[in-house]
Amino acid sequence: MKNLLNIKFILASLSLTLVLVSCSEDFLELNPEDSFSDATFFQTDDQVTASTNALYSVPWFDFNSSTIWVIGELSSGNGRTWDPRNADFTNFAVNGNNAQIIRTWESLYAVVAQSNSVINALSKVSSPDVSTDVVNNALGEARFIRATAYFYLVRIFGSVPIIEDNTAVVLEPVIPRHLVSDIYKFIELDLQFAIENCYDRTQRSSVTLGRVSSGTAKAMLSKIYLYLEDYTRSYQLANEVIESGEFKLFGGDGSDGDPSGSYFDLFKPENDNNPESIFALQWTASARYGEGNGIQSLFAPSGFTGGGDGFSAIGPSPDLLDAYENGDSRFYATIMARGAVYPDLNGGYTVPDGIDFQGTRHGLKKYVVGSADATARDSGNNTTTSNNTYILRYGELLLIHAEAALNGGGPSAQGVASFNKIRRRAGLDEIAAPTLDDIFQERRIELAFEFEFWYDVVRRGSSFAIDFLSNTDRGTFNSDTGELQPELFQATEDDLLFPYPTIETQNNPALLEAPVPYNFN
Repeated sequence: MKNLLNIKFILASLSLTLVLVSCSEDFLELNPEDSFSDATFFQTDDQVTASTNALYSVPWFDFNSSTIWVIGELSSGNGRTWDPRNADFTNFAVNGNNAQIIRTWESLYAVVAQSNSVINALSKVSSPDVSTDVVNNALGEARFIRATAYFYLVRIFGSVPIIEDNTAVVLEPVIPRHLVSDIYKFIELDLQFAIENCYDRTQRSSVTLGRVSSGTAKAMLSKIYLYLEDYTRSYQLANEVIESGEFKLFGGDGSDGDPSGSYFDLFKPENDNNPESIFALQWTASARYGEGNGIQSLFAPSGFTGGGDGFSAIGPSPDLLDAYENGDSRFYATIMARGAVYPDLNGGYTVPDGIDFQGTRHGLKKYVVGSADATARDSGNNTTTSNNTYILRYGELLLIHAEAALNGGGPSAQGVASFNKIRRRAGLDEIAAPTLDDIFQERRIELAFEFEFWYDVVRRGSSFAIDFLSNTDRGTFNSDTGELQPELFQATEDDLLFPYPTIETQNNPALLEAPVPYNFN
C-alpha cells in the first residue's frame, strides 16, 4: 500500500535521486549514473551542474502527460471530452479515487522529493575543486523547481504539507497540512534564493538555454505576487525582467520583440528554448519512459503519427471557439479547423473534413508535432515528442505586467503597452483602454491549451468562478449539420479546489484536520 505523499517515489529519491540524463540537446551530456554518494560524487563543477538535469523532466512526466491538461483545460471549460477517464473534470464530479487526481499528487510530490534530495545533497559538497557559485546556482535551480511544484499543489489542492526533508516523511508519514499563506511564503523564499544565486543570463552568456536563470526566478515570483494581489511587487519584478532584455516576444516588434519567429513557431520542436521561453519542461525524443513529452499522444488525430497513439482525447469547447476574434492568428496555431493546411506537419497536412475531436468538429494543433524527424518524435512507437512544455513564457509575463499595472501596481500606460504587444503579434487591433476583463480574455486566448486557464478563472474569486464555470458551454456539434447542442454543468465553491487522493487521507488522517503554521527555520 502507498503511504503519504507517494513514499515509493520518496524512498527512490534517497537512493536514486540524481539520474544524470540530458534534459535537452543543449544540456550537458553525461553518462547516466544509477546512484551517487554525496561524499564522493560531487568532485567537479560539471558533476554539480548535471545534478539538476533530471529535475526538468522525468518527475514531471505523469503530471505533464496525464493531468496538466485535464485540470487546466477540461475543468476550465476550454475543452470537452466523452472519455470516461477524464469526463468527471468536465462535469465537476471528481472525487479522491480519481486516477488523474492520484497521478497529480504523486507526480508533483515526486518533483518535490527529487528537488529536496538534490538540495540536501548539494548542501554537503565540500570538494575544493567545486566552485561555490556553481553549487549555489544548482541549488537555485532545484529550489526554483520545488517552488514551481508547490505553486501547482497549492492552486490545485489548497492546503498541503510542506516537506523539505524526505527522510522525515519516511520516519513519520502522518504529518499535517500547512497554511496556504505559509505555502506561498515557502515558494517566495525558494524563488528569492534562486533570484540571488542563479546565474544572470544577461551578464553571463555561457548560461545554457533552458536552465533556470535569475531572470527566470524573477518572472515566476512576479506571477506569485500577482496571485497574492501584491500588484506593486508583481509589476516591479515583471518590469525588471522586461527591461533586462533577457527574453523577447517571438515574432513581436520593438526592442523586446524577435521578428525571426511567430506565435505559430513557438510550438515547433526546433524552436525549443527560443527567446520567449522563460521556463519550460525539457523533453527528448527518447522512447524510454519518462523522458519524452506525452502530450502529442493525447492531442493528435487518430493515426496521425503512424503509431498507436493519436487519441483525440480532448476537443476545444464551443465556448472557447466562440471566444476567438476574427483574424486572430493564434487560432490556427492552437486549433485545427476543417480544410486548414499545415506545411510543418508530416511534410504537409490538410485537416480532413471529418475531423471531430470529442464532438467539436475541430481538432487541436498546439503541441501536435507531426514530424517524421527522429529529433521531434521518438523512433519507437511515436508516442512522445521532444518539444518542451511551457510553464512560463514572455508572452504571459507581458500580460502579468499589464494586469499588475491596471490593478495599481505601476503606470497604467506601461501595462497597456505590454498588453497591446500581445494583440499586435496576434494580428489584432490595439485596445486603447483595456480593462481587467480584457486581460482575462487575452490570457485565455494567448495561453489556450497551455494549461493555465483553470487557475485564471479560480483566482478571480469564488463568485466569478462559479458563475463563469456554470455558464461555460461544454456541448457538442452535430457532425453533419454543425448544429450546436449546448451542455452546461453547475459548479459550486467546493469544486474550486480538488479533493486529496483518498489513499493519502487514509494513510495520513492529518490531511483532514485543520492546517497548521509551518515552522520556518
